[in-house]
Amino acid sequence: MIGVKEIAALAGVSPATVSNVLNGRANVGQETRERVLTICREKGYNPNIVAKNLKTGSPKTLLFTFSDFDRKFYLDVIHGIHDYVDAHDYDLLICTGRFCEKYMDPLVTSGCIALDGKLENAVLERKASRNYPIVVLDRKLDNPFIKSILVNNYGPMHQLVTRLVDAGYRRFSFLGGVENTSDNRERYQAFLDALGSRGICFTRDRYISGDWHEESGRRAAQILMLTYPRPEVLVCANDNMALGAMEVFRDNGLSVGHDILVTGFDNNDVATYNGITTIDIPDYERGYLAAQALVGNIEGEIDTSTFRINAKIVERSSAVF
Repeated sequence: MIGVKEIAALAGVSPATVSNVLNGRANVGQETRERVLTICREKGYNPNIVAKNLKTGSPKTLLFTFSDFDRKFYLDVIHGIHDYVDAHDYDLLICTGRFCEKYMDPLVTSGCIALDGKLENAVLERKASRNYPIVVLDRKLDNPFIKSILVNNYGPMHQLVTRLVDAGYRRFSFLGGVENTSDNRERYQAFLDALGSRGICFTRDRYISGDWHEESGRRAAQILMLTYPRPEVLVCANDNMALGAMEVFRDNGLSVGHDILVTGFDNNDVATYNGITTIDIPDYERGYLAAQALVGNIEGEIDTSTFRINAKIVERSSAVF
């Protein structure tokens, strides 16, 4: 699906004129209006959607885009989004992958909630406008039409590591997620600062790069099984990687929670069922708040102030302190 700029070029008018046509405004001549609408139909715009927009000015559909079916917390986020939009007479369109960009158009959806590490900042910046607000859940962008709802990663991670140090542990390793993400950067920085505040030096060779998935946790644990001395504590940037590491430690005869401590982050079902000490992110509430913020920006004044969601430590058998 092409965008408003391409339609404008084909019609020989400005993007603003195309927008006026699609929103049913009266300040466009009939000949120009018919030419723009003809091009829309020829290029694949659904006539029913066009008609609805001409009548209401909005398709009343929110778009949620994400990048990874394997990470179970997405279901909680989607549940929260759905419950809000359903109660406020909106529809929800969910997509993943590189094709989501074609749905980020005011002719198709009213706005977008993005939790998609593969979606480039440049795409979000290009698509966001007064007529198409965006809410992002995984980054902070300086744009007047993009609102960020972020997890308070730093505070609870700092508190978790501080408590471990105060309990007497000194040898730590850190298993990070995708390094260019704000979640990983904030969690790792909190880890470093907590150790530094207690006078513990952490060298980069004790940092292992992962990708949020269980298999990278298994690889990290296999590496740690070969190191001497082994860490007393492995702090993982999420629960899935923590689970993968725990499986390898147990397969090698270690008692998790005694011979080595393991912590995660997210508090998804993986953590609950496997006794992982972690940090709880209220994902249902995160989705609900994102939908609430987006609908507010669609229907009223744009508010792009950053909102941070609190998280808390949940202590289980993988690390008791």
